[in-house]
Amino acid sequence: MLLRPDRLWDGIADAPVEGLAVLVRDGHVASVAHDLVPGPEADVLDMPGCTLLPGFIDCHVHLLDEGAETGPAAYQTLTAVPVLRTLLRNGFTTVRDLGSAHLPLNVSLRDAVEDGLIEGPRILAAPNILSPRGGHGDKKPDLAQRYGHQIGTLAEGVEGLRRAVREQARSGADWIKFAGGGGFSSPVDSPTSTSYSRVEVHTIVATADDLGLPCAAHVFTDRAVMRAVTAGVRSVEHGCFATPPTYRAMEEAGTFLVPTQYVQTHFLDRLDDDAFWDGSMVFARENYRENAETLREGLLRPARTAVKTAFGTDAGMFPHADNWREFPTLVDHGYTALRALRAATSTAADLLGRPDLGIVAPGATADLVALEGDPFQDITATGRARHVIQRGRPVRR
Repeated sequence: MLLRPDRLWDGIADAPVEGLAVLVRDGHVASVAHDLVPGPEADVLDMPGCTLLPGFIDCHVHLLDEGAETGPAAYQTLTAVPVLRTLLRNGFTTVRDLGSAHLPLNVSLRDAVEDGLIEGPRILAAPNILSPRGGHGDKKPDLAQRYGHQIGTLAEGVEGLRRAVREQARSGADWIKFAGGGGFSSPVDSPTSTSYSRVEVHTIVATADDLGLPCAAHVFTDRAVMRAVTAGVRSVEHGCFATPPTYRAMEEAGTFLVPTQYVQTHFLDRLDDDAFWDGSMVFARENYRENAETLREGLLRPARTAVKTAFGTDAGMFPHADNWREFPTLVDHGYTALRALRAATSTAADLLGRPDLGIVAPGATADLVALEGDPFQDITATGRARHVIQRGRPVRR
């Protein structure tokens, strides 16, 4: 298949290049050049007005909406099918699901996509978030009666955490995620709290490393972030209250930041909307109110640093179809369009350890998205996917 967009951005360069074409063969990029001539049996897909980019990668999603996690596993699976289709057709060809239910459902969804049973982005899965009792993932029956379903695996102490990490690995985990601190949507803690001791955090990361699994830490404050960075996590999720010295430590350690900025503005912008919060997460509204000023200031900090930023949205806390809005949100908070786009392509692929993704180059996996317009001139073009190619196969035409 020969793809002919108006302009091409390869996931790395400082700007797109006009007039380049891409030849796709056997699910991979075969050639990128001007004036490519299709073979006699090659399909040709012209993309007038479009910019062709690597398929987007969302490094922080929850494939089940909040309300869906309370049903039987079969029902939960069915609710995820249209979500996967939406994400893929919006240009997201890879996602990292960081825990969507007490069941390791995302592992089964990953395998179903890989086997071609359902349509969707490739999935890298952290089955459940590891949480201490009273932490961000704790909604056990006594709390669930008041606050909703259980979302985490509860574990503390060295032996308890070793066992929990090993159980996650046994269930098919690609990643281990843990709650190193509280969260805005936590019923019994706050985003400013620290959940695990230094020894416990090191236990999680070391056990995962022994099993060949990287770790992602849900953390907000300097204290919680530094515990995670010192222990050797690969990515910090959120980190919204971190200050410049902490970001410098992340830079020195090579730790990735997944800032999930749109989800924060999504809730901040609705603080005065009673209908939005009616019957839902009253504690989250109070957490956002109490921390609104600090959070707004914190969202501006990472763009001023050199920390490696990977694109992630927390989609599932808001409609998955809106996850592209992370792009303009990053730009609003000081990121350049180039850095925001790299975050969702080559930098995200680096975080995930997938050098075949996030770039358009010979030998790379042919995951591609054609956007209507030029996102370097108008970042909202990221919400206008006209064509999606996954593993060399057109998904959206």
